[in-house]
Amino acid sequence: VNSTKVCPEPLQDLSQLQDCSIFLRIIQKIHQSEEEEAVLEQPLPEKVTFIRGFLQKHCKHRSATENLVAAQDLLEGEELALAKVTVLLLYHTSISCQSPGDWNEFDYKTQVELASILKFVLDNEENLNENLEMFLQRKGEHQVLAPLSSSSSSSEELSPLLSHPHRREVRFLELQKIASSSASSSSGANSAISSPMGDVMQTPQFQLRRLKKQLAAERENREELEVELAEHRKLLTEKDAQMTLMQQRIDRLALLNEKQAADQLEPKEMEELREKNESLMMRLHEALRQCQDLKTEKGQMDRKINQLSEENGDLSFKLREIGSHLVQLQEALNELSEEHNSALAQAQEKQGQLESDLQGALQDKKCSEEKIEILQGKISLLEDQLAKLGDSSTQEKGEVLGDVLKLEEEKQLREAALHNERARFEEEKQQLGGLITNLQSSLSESHQAKERLEQELRAELEAALS
Repeated sequence: VNSTKVCPEPLQDLSQLQDCSIFLRIIQKIHQSEEEEAVLEQPLPEKVTFIRGFLQKHCKHRSATENLVAAQDLLEGEELALAKVTVLLLYHTSISCQSPGDWNEFDYKTQVELASILKFVLDNEENLNENLEMFLQRKGEHQVLAPLSSSSSSSEELSPLLSHPHRREVRFLELQKIASSSASSSSGANSAISSPMGDVMQTPQFQLRRLKKQLAAERENREELEVELAEHRKLLTEKDAQMTLMQQRIDRLALLNEKQAADQLEPKEMEELREKNESLMMRLHEALRQCQDLKTEKGQMDRKINQLSEENGDLSFKLREIGSHLVQLQEALNELSEEHNSALAQAQEKQGQLESDLQGALQDKKCSEEKIEILQGKISLLEDQLAKLGDSSTQEKGEVLGDVLKLEEEKQLREAALHNERARFEEEKQQLGGLITNLQSSLSESHQAKERLEQELRAELEAALS
């Protein structure tokens, strides 16, 4: 509400909305009309009646009836009812907005919050009366526990859109964000952060809802034109009847004139009859002119109704075509996600196995190095003993030399084994590198395919909207 800048001072509490004047100013800003200015001077009951009438006419929800925003709750200034009206006005504003970039003036946290509310309304249109109250109460409790200004709040806390990142079901908005983040990361580190409200407003779900609203508006316009045409036809029929009646009166006056002329009426009476005849003729010509105008206007309305019928048919066909294409794209995205998840699971399993083998090899290497150090110590000890023997007998020298040559052979064998272990480790390391490369290539292809599908869908929606 503060972002709409209709208040002279920023609001600090929901209770400041209780007189409903700010709601009227928001509606006035959306609708660009002066009707709300007059209602601002009326008592609170008239304001509440006007606001509820606006919501029921423009929000077009099945549940936007008596039960969604009760008049008594608004009159009593209940905060939950005030929050419901605010949510519905946000929804109507976003549906009526022509450019998603208009939301970029809001800060990122505000956009995340608005996007979460808008996405909730889109997902719960059929059961809004049952779910909106719980949604707002849950958000109210969350605001008390973790205010937006707190440094501990995170994106996960701010928006249900960003929570539960590990759930397995595929959400179109999440896939779109993945594609958007992939595209932005490939374009460089300094690319701009996407708008959360723009992301929601670019989803097929939102675009389809906007198309349906446009279609409903066209139907309503057509119905109003048909009512107006029926009134004109009724008026035309009445004019025809009047014209027929006047023609009959003229005919009777003409007969009477002829009869009176035959009876040699006085000039004064003849003049009166002539004046009446001329007056009736003028009225007849005026009626004929009005009848012709009505016929011309009827033809124009018939052409306009035919044009609206054709546009209505085109919109319905495009809507069905986009819905079918959306289902196909969703299935393709689901398949890509399943392939991506399967490949990722296989890579993680293989990586775990290779890491386990690597740990074993490193442990064997450590044991081998410890044994080699022990052997080297023994060799040094024997060499010292050999040097100390000096002039000892040849037999003792031979025995010591023999021990040295035993020990030199445990060492050579250990080094050969260690060399084999290192070779095997390098081979498995190369295999792991190749597997990671293949996985990265697969992920890149998957992101590119998702991005292509997103671009195709956007092109379809833009073509339909144009």
